[in-house]
Amino acid sequence: MTEGEGPPLPPPFASSGRAPERGPQPDRSQARGGPLHGGLRLPARGLLFDNDGVLVDSDAAVTASWSRWATEQGLDPAGVMAVVHGRRSADTVADLVPGARRVAATALIDRYELEDAGTVPAVAGAPDLLASLPVEVWAVVTSGTPALATARLTAAGLPLPTAMVTGPDVRAGKPDPECYRLGARALGLRPEDTVVLEDSPAGVAAGRAAGARVVGIGERALRAGADVVVRDLTGLRWAAGVLSVPAGAVLRAR
Repeated sequence: MTEGEGPPLPPPFASSGRAPERGPQPDRSQARGGPLHGGLRLPARGLLFDNDGVLVDSDAAVTASWSRWATEQGLDPAGVMAVVHGRRSADTVADLVPGARRVAATALIDRYELEDAGTVPAVAGAPDLLASLPVEVWAVVTSGTPALATARLTAAGLPLPTAMVTGPDVRAGKPDPECYRLGARALGLRPEDTVVLEDSPAGVAAGRAAGARVVGIGERALRAGADVVVRDLTGLRWAAGVLSVPAGAVLRAR
């Protein structure tokens, strides 16, 4: 996918500044895992999903691949793991490896990750949510390569999206907002018409910078500045331009 002339964009409904709609008199407790009665209703004409940590639980595979790679590069695996999540492999390699070795080092980690892709399961709730969505409503926006994203979604038993933005499609990776702007355009929308679902600080920053609301997925997102953070995708539903988030899924809401 490349950035070019897209279809005419419809007027954004989110520009009115509408806050997330809540059920009757929710409990305003912000304690981690605390109750929020009534749940949340987030206006969303489109949904933009990160892949790793949002649709597929790839943490174990990522740790195995990058730890193996780090050891072979003479790097500390723990230090490498602290900077990989949500970023393109080439960007991470560029920060860690001298220039003359970067092309080969990037090709190596891309190969290791692809080899480990078959072990990846779906995040809880992802199969039900994706199965319920019209194909024109959602896209995947990932820092991974097309081959890796496809392999992990397939291994997890999830449908492939009609629209997908991957690492090679953008000039700058997350936290740059270009990827989410392209994802929204692929759906014929403005970013502010969408909700981004992300797990990493880099991804949350990209979604917010693009102008979208951001739902954080999992523990990692608690430190990332998302508008709402949920445990996983269990119970999330979309209908008629609204993403419904059950109260029991919420870890934190602003």
